[in-house]
Formats: sequence, C-alpha cells, structure tokens
Amino acid sequence: MTGVKSGPVTAFVLGGGGLLGANEVGMLRALLEHGITPDLVVGTSIGALNGAVIAAEPSKEGVRRLTELWRGVERTGILSGSMLGRVATLARTRTHAHDNTPLRKLVERELPVARIEELKVSFQCVAASIERAAEHWFDKGPIVEAVLASCALPGVLPPVEIDGEHFFDGGLVNSIPVDRAVRLGAELIYVLQVGRIEQPLSVPTKPWEVGLVAFEIARRHRFAEEIVSLPSSVTVHVLPTGEELRYNDLRQQLRYSDLSQVGKRMERAYQASTTFLTELEART
Repeated sequence: MTGVKSGPVTAFVLGGGGLLGANEVGMLRALLEHGITPDLVVGTSIGALNGAVIAAEPSKEGVRRLTELWRGVERTGILSGSMLGRVATLARTRTHAHDNTPLRKLVERELPVARIEELKVSFQCVAASIERAAEHWFDKGPIVEAVLASCALPGVLPPVEIDGEHFFDGGLVNSIPVDRAVRLGAELIYVLQVGRIEQPLSVPTKPWEVGLVAFEIARRHRFAEEIVSLPSSVTVHVLPTGEELRYNDLRQQLRYSDLSQVGKRMERAYQASTTFLTELEART
C-alpha cells in the first residue's frame, strides 16, 4: 500500500444503493480530475465494489476501468434474467432471486489482487453479520469474499458465508460509513452517495413503500447524526449526484435491475461534482 501523503488524511466514503452506484463513478472521475486522491477508501454494498476497484488503481485509469465495468454490466448477467427465472430461483432457494456467481466472476476479473492488504490504498468494507446482528468490517483477507458479503442484498442475492459466519448487505448496518473513516484517522472526507439523502421523503401511499420509507428514515438519521457529531478537526464534503429522485414515487428503488440509466447517471454525477469541486476550490 502507498504511504500517507502530505496534508490531511483524505478518505473516500462510498455508500450503498444498488445500480444507483453508477453515480459514484462520475464522482470518482471528478475527484481524480481535480487531483484529489485518497489515503483511505471505505465502502458499503455497491460502494464496496466501486471502492475496491479505485483502491486497486487510484487514478484516472482506475476510473476508466470502472466506467467500462459499469457500461458493460448488462452483459455480466449479475441481475439479469426474466421475471419467471427470478421467481424460479426464489422458489428453489427460498431466500434469493439471483445467484451471486456472475458478481463473483466480475469482482475476480476486475480486481488485480487477491487480498485486501495488497491494494494500493488502504481499504475497508462493511457487511451485516446475521449471527451477531452487527456490522463487521473487512480490513484484511480475501477481497472477493468481502465485497460479495457487503453486496449481498437480502432477497436479491444470497448471504455470504465466511469462516462459518453469514453476512448480508452492509447497507443494513452502515449505509454511508463516515464514522468508520473518522475512527481510522481521516481528516478530509469526500462522501460519494447515490442521491437518496438529497431528496425529501414523502408519506407512503402504497404497501410496498412503507418498508422502503422506514429504511430510509433509519439510514438517513444515522448519517445526519454522524455529520453533526463530527470532531472539529474533520472536514466532510458530500458530493452531489445531479439526480432528481422523487420519494413520492419509489419505483426507482424497486427496479433494482434497471440498467437503462447507467451512462446518464455517471455523466450527471460527473458534471454536478465537477461544478461542486470547482466552486469549492474557488472558495479555498
């Protein structure tokens, strides 16, 4: 891993959000084009995948590879398949609609190292332990298993077993892990999130919206509490996505396999974050 550069310890915190994680790729592009590189990367769920790739190659080349990964994600079959196929898988497994083999192959192909400690930049990702009902941070060991565990969205992908313990998606326990970056010594934090904290919630009007809104309240409350409780020595910048998400219409959250907006999400986040960083530079 690389040594700590001069200046404040800089962390990239990448939150969860399924295919909305394409926004984070645009943010990473903007950051690196502005000469901002991380000393530390922490990630949750899809942020674990994006974060691992950028920790392996924290450069414009790393962003290029991540961009190509996302542009080709439809060909990987990670969340593809007919509705009938998903129902059949769910009926067979009783726990999930998709196998995680395509995701495993993707992570194995895109990451040039086998273990977390071999990455160029310090990296950690979080998953939810089923047996302990607690967050678990992976800071060493096999990187593929760690990323799969962090991405194991309940009902969509199977839980991941590691050393006899089973894990679900890290977003259940720490969706935007700013607190972890602070505990690891970060002094300057860039939060890469998928846009959900930017939009107000609405009272649910449909049965399937109730659980989604409840989850959003929990995740947003934790993030807000962490931000107001930050030490005075820590500076946090939350990058914008350029999205117009509407929480009186939560269909975007249910359509987890909709890949039609990947390219547009990356570009909108890039443009919005570029403007944000340019204005930030002008003020400092």
